[in-house]
Order: sequence, then C-alpha cells, then structure tokens
Amino acid sequence: MEQHIHPEPKAFIWKYVFSIDHKVIAKQFLWTGLMFLALGGTLAMMIRWQWAYPKTAVPVVGALFLSHTGGAITPPTYTSIFTMHGLIMIFWAITPILIGAFGNFCIPLMIGARDMAFPKLNMYSYWMFFASSVLVILSFTSQLGAASAGWTTYPPLSTNVGAPGWGQTYMALAIFATGVSTIMGGINYIVTVIRYRAPGMTWFRLPLTIWGMWLTAILNVLFVPVLGSAALLLSLDRLAGTHFFVAGAAVGIQGGDPMLFQHLFWIFGHPEVYILILPVWGIVGDILSFFSRKPAFWYKGSVFAMIAVTVLSAVVYGHHMYQTGMAPLLGLGFEMLTLAISVPAVVLFVNWLNTIWKGSLRLEVPMLFALGMVFVFGAGGLTGLLLGTISTDIYLHDTMYVVGHFHLTMAAASFLGSFSALYFWFPKMYGKQMDQNLGKVHFWGSVVFITLVFGGQLVAGYSGQHRRLFEPYQYTYIRHLAPLNRWTSFAAFALGATQLIFVVNFIKSILMGKKAEQNPWHVSTLEWTHCASPPIYHNFDIVPTVVRGAHEYADPAVKKKFGRDYLDQVEPGLSAVDEDSSAGMPEPEAIGAE
Repeated sequence: MEQHIHPEPKAFIWKYVFSIDHKVIAKQFLWTGLMFLALGGTLAMMIRWQWAYPKTAVPVVGALFLSHTGGAITPPTYTSIFTMHGLIMIFWAITPILIGAFGNFCIPLMIGARDMAFPKLNMYSYWMFFASSVLVILSFTSQLGAASAGWTTYPPLSTNVGAPGWGQTYMALAIFATGVSTIMGGINYIVTVIRYRAPGMTWFRLPLTIWGMWLTAILNVLFVPVLGSAALLLSLDRLAGTHFFVAGAAVGIQGGDPMLFQHLFWIFGHPEVYILILPVWGIVGDILSFFSRKPAFWYKGSVFAMIAVTVLSAVVYGHHMYQTGMAPLLGLGFEMLTLAISVPAVVLFVNWLNTIWKGSLRLEVPMLFALGMVFVFGAGGLTGLLLGTISTDIYLHDTMYVVGHFHLTMAAASFLGSFSALYFWFPKMYGKQMDQNLGKVHFWGSVVFITLVFGGQLVAGYSGQHRRLFEPYQYTYIRHLAPLNRWTSFAAFALGATQLIFVVNFIKSILMGKKAEQNPWHVSTLEWTHCASPPIYHNFDIVPTVVRGAHEYADPAVKKKFGRDYLDQVEPGLSAVDEDSSAGMPEPEAIGAE
C-alpha cells in the first residue's frame, strides 16, 4: 500500500503533545506507564510492610498519606491498597509499557511502514488512556477512599452497598475509558500490519515481536469490549439505579445476577493473561535469536504456537470459576482446555531453549532480561498446572499460591520482558546508549528478588495462607508463617530498591548518555539497519524491499565474505553478489534511510 510522506509539524504542541507520530506517542505511553509502575510498586511495598509488620506505621509513605491513622494501614485502607495495586499494574503499567509503548514504536519500524494506518486515531488512543489515568488519581482522592472491591471488582463488593462513595465509581469509569483506548490501538495495530508491510515483508518474514503484538491486538479488539461492557453496566448500577449485577432477592423480581459479572470479567480476564504475555513471547523470541547469533529455532512452530494460544485463550476462562458451583461436566471441559493450552506454551519454551543451545551468547543486558523472563515464566507455568486441575484447585483456590502463580506468569514475566525491550530499543528511541554495568546490576537484583518474592508467596499459599488477609496472624494455623512473610517482604523491599538503579540509569542516559551507533546490537531487522537512531519523522525516505526473514545468523559463508555473522532483511543473498567484487556489501550501519 502506498505510503505518503507527511510534513513534520513545527509547533511544540503538535510535535510533542498532540502528536500523530507513532514514535512520540510510544514515548508518551512509556512515560505514563513508568510513572504508574512506580505508583503500583509503592502500593505493593505497603502491602508487604503490612504482612511483615502488621498495624505499625509505614515509613515515609505512611507519614505522607496515612497521617490520619498515625501512618499505619487500617483494614479499609488495606483493601483499597491491594485493589488499586492490582488494577494499576495490569491496566496502567504493564499495558501502556508493553503494548502502548513498544507496540507503537516497533510495529511501523519493524515492518517498514512510515507510520500507523490511522495516525489521528493513535493520538486519540493515548489521550483517552490519559483521561482514564486522571480517573484513577481521582479515585485516590475520594472522600470515602479509593476502590476497594479487589482488582476483579466482583459485585456485590463493587456495588454501592459493598463500596460506597465515588472511589469505586471512578475506577469502573476508568476501566471503561482505558478499554476504549485499547480498542482504538488494537484496530490500528491490526490494520497497520495487514496493509502497511513493506514490499516483500510476507507473513513469515515478520519478526516474532510483530506476531506477538498483532495477535495481542486481535485479542484486545475481541475481548476488551466484554470488559468494557461489564464496567459500563457496573457504572450504571452505581449511578443510575439499575440492577444488572444486584441479586434479584435484594431488589425484587427484576433483579440481576452478580455471577453475570464474573462471567463477563473472566471471558475477558483469561485472554488478558495472554494479551500481556504474547508481546513478551514475541520480543523474547527475537532477542534470544539476536544475542545467541542463531536463527530462531523452528520459527514457524513458534508462530503457530502463539496463534494456537490466542485461539485457545478464548475458551479456558471457566477455570477461574471452579468454586462457583459450576456443573462438574462443564468444569471437566474447562480443565481439559486449560491443560491443552499448555502444549503450545511448551512448544515456545522448547524453541527458546533450542535457540540458545550452543549459541554464541552475547550476555548484554537485553539478553539477560530475556533469559530471566524464560526462567520465571517456566516456573509460573509449572505452578499453574495445579490450578488448572479441579482436584488441586479446590485446596489452593484463593490462597497465596494463586497470587504467586499469576505474579510469576503475568507480573514477573511481563516485568522482565518489558525491561528486556526497554534496554534493547532505548538506543533507537533516544539515540543514546544506557549504562550496561548499571543495567547488569539492575538485572541481577530484579531476577533474584522477584523470584524470592513470588516463590515465597507460593510457599505461603501451599502452607494454607489465604489471600486478601489484612492480618494473617490472627489465625493460629498460619501464625508460624510470620517469619516467611517477613523475609519475603525483605526481598520485596530489595526488589523495589533495585528499581532505583534503573531510574538513575534511564534518566542519566537520556540526558548524558553516550551517543548510540545506528545498529549497536548488530542485528538484522529494519529498524536497526535502515533507520537512523533516533529515526526521522517519516521513518524511511525510501520504503525498503524485504528479501528474507529476521533471523539470518551464523552462516559461515557470510562471515567469510563480509566479516560479520548476519545478513539484514534487505540485503541480497550471497548468490546475488559478485564473488569477485572487491567492494563487497556495505555494513548495515552505513546504510542510511534507503
């Protein structure tokens, strides 16, 4: 499809605020997501403090925000803290960083497009997300406190009876607004990949990153409307006196059903797990190949595995509802589907291991975070098998084991995958190189302490500790877990402190970092070989013509001929080059925008 070059805006407000440039919008999503990541992380530290030292004043944060209680966390405040932590981390931290930032930044550059298919819709997507962020902040300022019905917002806890005041209402409206933003972005991603791929960029020449983002966009467009509908109906229950989720016995024969909300939530909620992890799978699949200096093992197998997970993710949601009185045969069906979805995930995992096996590993910071993601995702996947099976889920349901499992698969894997992407594409985004030594310290602190935190949650849950308990040690049978929880909290505090290293590195590198080469990682994809760092406004003066896939490494003939171990996606193959040419082929770093 023909791509026109539009003139670059000159005014500051159109260039950096209400920009239609996908690269600027990516940075807007990134900065907003990082700020909410800091907020959500602070709330997590407060939860861990409460479990380590119940009813004692929280240092620093308590004096600032809990002065009315002497700095200590009360039961109502605790329910608000863990509710807002979960919602913020999923919808306002991981989603904007992984999907909003890297989806926006990478898709046009990696497929050879000059921008998104709908640049203005892209801008509207960010500002709708920003509006939802304002609603989140308003929830904190509400007179009766922030949302407090848990991140799942189940009725009747999320009705006016269970959560009075505007805090819960603001969050329901925020979920609806961020859903609208996500749908806008998803439509843009889908159309851009289908219509704006460079000549020769066939489906099986796409980098795995693009496959992950594209499949995520499909899931977003299909299932976010379900969550948005649930949030809208809940808002009407709270504001307009409707009874969609209010039990019939409470309001008469015209009442609704709280269980309806659970169905709507999890029809979206389980695909959401893969909405957050599919981009990471794609990114890690590419980065392992790039830094192992080997082709991605069974590339097509990885693609079809991600497609299979995308399809199956739509039909496994019932395993979240085993304890709701589900018919046994229906439960058995969901159990079989849940175990079936593990198969393509295992294919991906084995492909990653085969990619790095006997590779010429370059343990740069992006590669370290990618390897860390493989480790925590493997641990999270194995622990999930017990929850997918009805007999073991009966005992583990609503325990800290569940929290440890989904934090390993959703939080830890997405967290480490996001940093892998950030360290990898930072030179392309800002034209600067991040400090690699600080990055390695950040990695080791992150991977060790995040494993200890969520591993500790698994042990506590297996030992019988239920989730959502304000003070677990009121119960004699879990009082002996106090030392375990305290040491797990120490690991969490260390994890939080480690992130300060990243903050220093990130800000310092933007302001004073060493200027990056065009292709500092020596990889083969279009954004590195045919774009400046940072890219020009329209990305490519001449849209490149692609002749191969994204993982052409370790060919001895290429090494002998050109002195490097890869061919980029545009270079002609060896057979097309005059073997007697003294000039040889140009280094990709020297190729400009052509």
